[in-house]
Amino acid sequence: MSAGNRLVSTITALLGAAILAAATPVPAQDRIDKPVKILVGFAAGGTADLIARVVADKLKETIGQPVIVDNRPGAAGRIAADAVKAAAPDGATIMVMPIGPMTVVPHTLKSISYDTLKDFTPIGLGATFQFAFAVGPQSGAKTWPEFVAWAKANPNKASYATSAAGSLPHFIGVLLSREVGVDMVHVAYKGSAAYVNDLIGGQVPAAIDALADLTELHRAGRIRILATSGAARSTAVPDVPTFAELGLRNMVASGWFGFFAPANTPKPVVDALNRGINKALASPDVVERLTKLGMDPATSTPEEFAKIVASDFAKWGPVVRASGFTAD
Repeated sequence: MSAGNRLVSTITALLGAAILAAATPVPAQDRIDKPVKILVGFAAGGTADLIARVVADKLKETIGQPVIVDNRPGAAGRIAADAVKAAAPDGATIMVMPIGPMTVVPHTLKSISYDTLKDFTPIGLGATFQFAFAVGPQSGAKTWPEFVAWAKANPNKASYATSAAGSLPHFIGVLLSREVGVDMVHVAYKGSAAYVNDLIGGQVPAAIDALADLTELHRAGRIRILATSGAARSTAVPDVPTFAELGLRNMVASGWFGFFAPANTPKPVVDALNRGINKALASPDVVERLTKLGMDPATSTPEEFAKIVASDFAKWGPVVRASGFTAD
C-alpha cells in the first residue's frame, strides 16, 4: 500500500472512531439512575422521619426513580451517619439529619466515627425551626423576666429539662444561664415525652426543646412558652416574644433538618438531588404539613447549606467545651 493510501486509511479509521464515539451514549452524570434510599437516624413517627417521607413522595416523581425511607435509629443518629459515610458516592444513599448530630454531638465525644465536614456532601436544607423555653402551669412566672427574677431568688431550685444530655437544647440552656447570670441545673430525660408530666406537675420548673415539640401543649394551656430563639416571632406562637426582643441578642439560635450524601458525590448528582428536594419542599401540601408542626420549610443550594453546617459546627464547639460536658 502506498504512503498516500495508508494516510487515507488512517484518516478514515480515525473519522470512523470519532463518529462511533459520538454515537455512543455518555453516562448521564446529572441524574440518578437507580433507586434512592433516604436514611433516617431516628425512629418512625418523628420529625426527621416525616420530612424524609414527605420529600420521598415528591422526589420520586422528579428523578424518576423509587425513593425509599430507611429508618436506622440509635446512637443519636450516628448509626445512619456511619452508613451514609460508608455508602457509594453515587446519590443512591443519602440521609436527612437534624442539626444536633452534625454540629453538636461531635463536640461531646472524645472519639467519633465520622467527620461532619469531611465525610459528607451537603445537599440542601429541608426545614428550619426555633427552640422554646417553657414553664409548667404550677409556675408563678407568666413572662421571661418573671422567671429570671424567680430563678435568681431561688438558685437552688432553678433547673430546666431537655430531652437528652448533650442535645442542642442542653447547650442553649448553658448559654441562657450565662446570659442571665443564674447557674440553672440541667435535668436530662430520655425523650421529650418523658419530661412533660414532670413539667406539668411542677417537679421540674422549666424545659427547653424544639418549638414543634411544645407548641400544642402551649396552645392547650398545659404549659406556657415564655420565649423562642428565632430572629423573629414564630407564626406558630405569635403571642410569644423572642429572646432577642427580651434583650438576649446572643440567644438567636435556629435548628435545621438537612440532606446529606457521602463525601465525593459528583456535583451534578448533588445538584440533581438538590433540585428534586427543593421542588418537593415547595409543594403546598408539604409546606402545610411542616408548618403545622412548627417547622419552616427551607430550601438552599448545596453551597449555602455547606456554609450553614460549617458555621454551626464552629459556633457550638466552644459552648460545649466551656460546659465541660462529655458523652463518653
